[in-house]
Amino acid sequence: MLLVYNSFLKRNPIITNGLTTGFLFGTGDVLAQTLYSDGVSTFDYKRTLRAVVYGGIIFAPIGDRWYKLLNGIRMPIRVFKSEKAQKVSDTIARVAVDQLVWAPVGIPLYYSCMAMMEGLTIQQWKQKLDDKYMDTLLANWKVWPLFQLANFYVFPVQHRLLAVNVISIIWNCYLSAKNSGVLEDIPVIEDGSLRQS
Repeated sequence: MLLVYNSFLKRNPIITNGLTTGFLFGTGDVLAQTLYSDGVSTFDYKRTLRAVVYGGIIFAPIGDRWYKLLNGIRMPIRVFKSEKAQKVSDTIARVAVDQLVWAPVGIPLYYSCMAMMEGLTIQQWKQKLDDKYMDTLLANWKVWPLFQLANFYVFPVQHRLLAVNVISIIWNCYLSAKNSGVLEDIPVIEDGSLRQS
């Protein structure tokens, strides 16, 4: 299966990444709608389609370019003689850039694209960002840095987006649920006290 994927990736990287990413964003939304179903509402196919469109047309080309760009990031000061230790420090630099540059931009990009596809007004779009941005960014920083350390250290650049996409099924489930508002009513235990999400 990986050989077939690699063959498609080499011949048509943009299409392969777009189809894969769109499918996995859609999978995350289906998972969110299944897990957070109230038993009354019908399945929202348009919502899943929006997730597929965002993943395949918007996120995939940006993610592909982003991971290629990140591959060129090196720790600015070469302090280690060991090649392995230097690889670790370069990986840390890549994760820092990813989390401090992409995450703060990528999260509002997601919510903005969803707001446009949902037909929200400018005021509703701004409110969505105000309500969801910081919680999502903090959740991002709890999930992604550790995974990205492994991703940048272990996987070659052409497979990083795929690795992210596989893990993203859960993250996309969270984003979809957060975007739809179903997570707002779920109590969360944080710092030993119960609060609304």
